[in-house]
Amino acid sequence: MDMPGVLFVVATPIGNLADLSRRAAEVLGSVAMIAAEDTRRTRVLLDALGGPGRRPTLVALNAHNESRALAPVLRVLQSGADVALVSDAGTPLLSDPGFELVRACHAAAIPVVPIPGPSAIMAVLSVCPLPVNRFRFEGFLPSRAAQRRERLGILVASPEACVVFEAPHRIADCLRDLEELIPEREIMLGREMTKLHEQYLCATPGKLRQELEAADQLRGEFVLVLPPTIDEATSPDVLRTMTILTREMAPAQAARIGAELLNANKRDLYALAVRLRDA
Repeated sequence: MDMPGVLFVVATPIGNLADLSRRAAEVLGSVAMIAAEDTRRTRVLLDALGGPGRRPTLVALNAHNESRALAPVLRVLQSGADVALVSDAGTPLLSDPGFELVRACHAAAIPVVPIPGPSAIMAVLSVCPLPVNRFRFEGFLPSRAAQRRERLGILVASPEACVVFEAPHRIADCLRDLEELIPEREIMLGREMTKLHEQYLCATPGKLRQELEAADQLRGEFVLVLPPTIDEATSPDVLRTMTILTREMAPAQAARIGAELLNANKRDLYALAVRLRDA
């Protein structure tokens, strides 16, 4: 039986094309096929790489067609040819398609090899002045307002810092939600990272929103880092009390009673109650 090819999971630039590694460029130039989230964007990247020689076959593999696109990609790999998996920007599978393909390759004993490189998550954390010894990656927040607010309530009660993505047409509303939940706590915001007008800001949600609105900068791609919850909200006494209250009543009522019993901030306790309810 012929040896299968290799699926290379290739990280591509999040903005600045010069961030593509030499190894990634070599892989993209040598594989038989590239499974791309958006073939148009990947074609731009290949055009920038230039150079003579044969171009790999480009096939679309995205959130809308991944299940249907698996079979032809697997056939190429099983024939012994190599395939590269790329997303629009950054590292595939992190809020991007590709998981089903990677899982199918493992199930079929097809080697899967990472080609590390650009990542919006690692980039924003590397310049973040907030404590991030531990963090969780949330990806994109829900698009519906009520679901977004509820999810943010859980995240701001987390003992770890949280990294989230947000779309430009929702960033102002997201910051308003955070103004209500954590008005005094600073958060980190990365905008248009590695691009010409990249920006990194750290301030309270209200101040960030006002600054972005005043400068007409509510455009581009945004990455937020939410700080870990304050120590008060995760002390053993608070956790024990709020766990008991949340079992018996709704988060809002639990937060109100907990604030009276513990002399703690009601907003923080509400966020903790929501997280405990959904745990």
